[in-house]
Amino acid sequence: MAGLIGKRKREQATAQPSAFKKAKATTSAAAVNGQKAAIQDPKAAKTPKAAVKSNGTVQNGHVEAKPSTVITIQIITGSYERVLHGFTATIPKMSFSVTGSDDIDTVKYADTFLFAAHTSSIRTLALSPSTANNKRFLATGGADERINLYNLSTLAPSASTTLKLPSLSGSKIAENVSNQALGNLIHHDRAVSCLHFASKSKLFSAAEENTIGITRTRDWTLLSTLKAPIPKPAGRPSGDTAAPGEVPTGINDFAIHPSEKLMLSVSRGERCMRLWNLMTGKKAGVLNFSREMLGKVGEGKHSSGEGRRVCWAPDGESYVVGFERGLVLFTLESEVVDVVVVEPRTKVHQVRFLPLVEGKSVLAVSTEDGRMVMYELAQKPATETNGTTGDAPPAAGKLSLTPLAHIGGKAADITGRIRDFAVLPLPAPSTDLLLITASSDGAVRSWQLPQANLARTDPGSEEVRQAGTLISTHETGNRITCLGAFVMDERGSGQGNGMANGGDGDSSVEE
Repeated sequence: MAGLIGKRKREQATAQPSAFKKAKATTSAAAVNGQKAAIQDPKAAKTPKAAVKSNGTVQNGHVEAKPSTVITIQIITGSYERVLHGFTATIPKMSFSVTGSDDIDTVKYADTFLFAAHTSSIRTLALSPSTANNKRFLATGGADERINLYNLSTLAPSASTTLKLPSLSGSKIAENVSNQALGNLIHHDRAVSCLHFASKSKLFSAAEENTIGITRTRDWTLLSTLKAPIPKPAGRPSGDTAAPGEVPTGINDFAIHPSEKLMLSVSRGERCMRLWNLMTGKKAGVLNFSREMLGKVGEGKHSSGEGRRVCWAPDGESYVVGFERGLVLFTLESEVVDVVVVEPRTKVHQVRFLPLVEGKSVLAVSTEDGRMVMYELAQKPATETNGTTGDAPPAAGKLSLTPLAHIGGKAADITGRIRDFAVLPLPAPSTDLLLITASSDGAVRSWQLPQANLARTDPGSEEVRQAGTLISTHETGNRITCLGAFVMDERGSGQGNGMANGGDGDSSVEE
């Protein structure tokens, strides 16, 4: 009996391999037949899951996204309260076709990030041009001597990429999982005063120890450091914040030429401007401000006389130096073209050029009294009645530049100072500009600026009109010090639409 049971077990074990081979052969034959059927009848293939979930149309196996009816703007603000606040503004495209509309409830805001990024106040921030993988670098500098680095997504938020988080304040939260913190740079010993991405590969940073650092974004390595001299204590202005026994130092601002071969810088405690050669990384020259020129822009005997802002024109043929209450336009050969004093007299906070409007250079200036003033710049040095040119400014009481238009101010019931602003060209086919302004009271306002409103209708008229239309106002609740913004890409689109006040291309600084 035991021998019979053992014989049956051996027969079953011998039969299992053959049965397994037979089942495998059957399955393989069925798979081959299925593949042939799919090849012979391609219409029977199922639609991809991505195409089923998409709201677009499917053509030849590819998903074509429907044209969006809204424009999404990513806005980032820094504040005295050490808070870095990022939020999106979704604006319907139909809002730009209706001028003078008072319906501002159609703009939807959503917070993307909100946290204390620094241990002291945030002084400045900068956005890089868009990279190939729909990313931008964000750099922030504060009084804590650090530069924080972040990776921001340029794609507009969607339901699949947005975390659904609860909110106690009632505002919508659209946190993007693609936004990441990269770390921080600590090569400065004083407060960081200015940041700028000259290209996707180079970050320029300036601090109060009178140095400008150049960092490579590929591995965040410090390539070079430009050192400006410390000013002499003689003639120290009153009211500065330097410690006893010290002098006020620090780079107030710098500007890189569109060719990325030259750079201008203005510093605290100095009545001059420095020119740097970025090909060699050395100082190329110094331009001292004349007493007559400083007097025209309101820099008297007891004023510091230092440049607060500097900015190149889009064509690179001229530049502007901003003082506390006035502006001076220079040619590329450092000849004075025009002297501008904002009337009524007020403090100047930020100076930027608009994109070329019909070939004209238009300068935008933000002021202490809540205005944005637009100027059309001359192309040749100013000439006096006696034939003098160069450092001789226009005659007293007769400025060669008159404002093209105003935005905001008392006429728009806005009196808070505008600390920073960004200018964004709207996507085609629109030719209008979108102006984002940030005030110290925490209000971020969006303005539509048609290029036709920047044309001077009557050259002999001195009346200044309102050029922009207020689209929306968003209260952040923080005292804003700096601002950055860009138009986000639509899902399924290619590269970005450009960055506010940023350049593209490679830097000319030697590695």
